[in-house]
Amino acid sequence: MNHQTRLQALSTFLKTQRAKILPQSVGLAPGTRRRTPGLRREEVAQLAGVSATWYTWLEQGRDIKVSASVLDAVAKALQLTVDERKYLYALAMETGTGVSIQKEEAPQISPSLSRILKELRSCPCIISDRRLHIVGWNDAASHVFMDFEQIPYEQRNMLRLLFSRKEFQRLAVNWEHFMSGFLAIFRAYYGQYVEDEWYEQFLAEMKEVHPDFLALWEKSEVSSAPEVSIEFRHAKAGKMLFHLTSLQVQGSADLRCSIYTPDPDSATETKLRQLMERPEQTNTAYEEKA
Repeated sequence: MNHQTRLQALSTFLKTQRAKILPQSVGLAPGTRRRTPGLRREEVAQLAGVSATWYTWLEQGRDIKVSASVLDAVAKALQLTVDERKYLYALAMETGTGVSIQKEEAPQISPSLSRILKELRSCPCIISDRRLHIVGWNDAASHVFMDFEQIPYEQRNMLRLLFSRKEFQRLAVNWEHFMSGFLAIFRAYYGQYVEDEWYEQFLAEMKEVHPDFLALWEKSEVSSAPEVSIEFRHAKAGKMLFHLTSLQVQGSADLRCSIYTPDPDSATETKLRQLMERPEQTNTAYEEKA
């Protein structure tokens, strides 16, 4: 991410967060002459104890001097979460990891992680890297989603698949809700690896190829490990309810394990077991109902 792009990302993030806060939630009158949702710039500045001019310049993406203490005050005024604070600091102070990987190579899945994937027979699991490229999965995931082995690695990006493959869009009852969790994770990585130009190139591609991506990206949350409840309508198994839990995998490679746990109050686990026992269903992609 070059310098100007980083400042523009900071500007967009501050505007989005400011628009989310209701005036009455911070003790301000809602008023009847507000032209924009959320707080005004001068109100954020007042809550943060900074000058309105300085905050305006910050939100406009100007190249100004910032400090951790002032950013703390802005983060508090905007009611940011821990992950959102990290994102703010990374963009405002360029405090990423300093890692820039030029070659996109699939990380190796350790034997212990492979064993975990196999043991979680009733929970579809997907392993992805810091760019959300899918690098590992278990048999349950192949049955619920698709046979990822049939997709070339360079195309096996979770966000790209969510927007380009109709299988995913038909599968999730609320596709935007399903996709929002992955956008939140991707934005967290985007802030963490501010020096990796791959992210900006990927975002430019997604915005060009998928017209609806931009609006969803701009309103996305920031979360390193969101927990999402999802309802699927599988062509063979019907209604399936899962709780998505995303876990960081310890090690040199920045991997995460996304685990879809069947809702205990539903018949999802039984349906999944029956689905996996069908010989014709082994490692087949999602099929649309006739």
